[in-house]
Amino acid sequence: MAATAERILVTGGAGFIGSGFVHYTARTRPDVQVIVLDKLTYAGSRAVLEGTGARLVVGDVADAYTVDSLIGELDPDTDAVVHFAAESHNDNSLDDPSPFVHTNLVGTFTLLEAVRRRGVRLHHVSTDEVYGDLPLDGSARFTEHTAYNPSSPYSASKAGSDMLVRAWVRSFGITATLSNCSNNYGPRQHIEKFIPRQITNILTGRRPKLYGAGRNVRDWIHVDDHNAAVWRILEAGENGRTYLIGADGERSNLQVLQSILRLMGRAPDEFDHVADRPGHDLRYAIDAGPLRSELGWEPHYVDMDAGLADTVDWYRDNRGWWDGAKDVVEDRYDTLGWG
Repeated sequence: MAATAERILVTGGAGFIGSGFVHYTARTRPDVQVIVLDKLTYAGSRAVLEGTGARLVVGDVADAYTVDSLIGELDPDTDAVVHFAAESHNDNSLDDPSPFVHTNLVGTFTLLEAVRRRGVRLHHVSTDEVYGDLPLDGSARFTEHTAYNPSSPYSASKAGSDMLVRAWVRSFGITATLSNCSNNYGPRQHIEKFIPRQITNILTGRRPKLYGAGRNVRDWIHVDDHNAAVWRILEAGENGRTYLIGADGERSNLQVLQSILRLMGRAPDEFDHVADRPGHDLRYAIDAGPLRSELGWEPHYVDMDAGLADTVDWYRDNRGWWDGAKDVVEDRYDTLGWG
């Protein structure tokens, strides 16, 4: 795809990473017209798109009529679809897997059939969780050739969606790239997720919560760095290729929580341990070497503490965005017995 795209259809563009992509596009490519397709479930909202100029269409990515109509507005020679739409919270997938199958598998199939009919280029956004986990000794990283070994209904449904995209490239000749990214953090993330949950716990006078001993390691990346990488793949990626996106941000959950506590003026032990989540993967780590060496991408937020400080400030300054959902989220965790 050329860097001079006129229109982008962003599925899931009112969610965390998708809305981050819309904001990043508005800042860095203001001439690009953005159409957002989002179902506006609990994890998405109109408010996250304010100031972007994006056109929002409320609808389900698994609705063939809506998807085909929107893709029909795109020019196959210049425009593209970026597919963020997904159910993504592991804890929710353990409670009820059915929405994950509907959105992540049926939704991706529906989108693939539409781009096949219309000849439009697709970029599919996925997760490193499809690969399962790694030993805690730091001896290995995920690469584009790592075998899939998903551990939860969420990661299994994302693995299935990746395989569908690959099959449509090979069987039907669609133009598509894929990316598997490590854990994102930053503004506008739903407060059910680990980092914003701990920040908002502190802001509302609750004690932060840590699964088990907090030894589980994630490879963290700021959402803006992720979306800069997606644009780089759109501009220069090889058709059919999978690119791994990571920023060398490996930290244990305990280390991340203690950084948040320090940034918010709290003691490093001011939190509660809670029972570990079922099937909790040990470690994720990304080898983003090909993305850097072949496409020239580099992360901006190489210091995670700086990115966390900005994130803390955003949640502190935008309490109205999340405050109404806080009690609902915490009541749900209590009901599930996961603290």
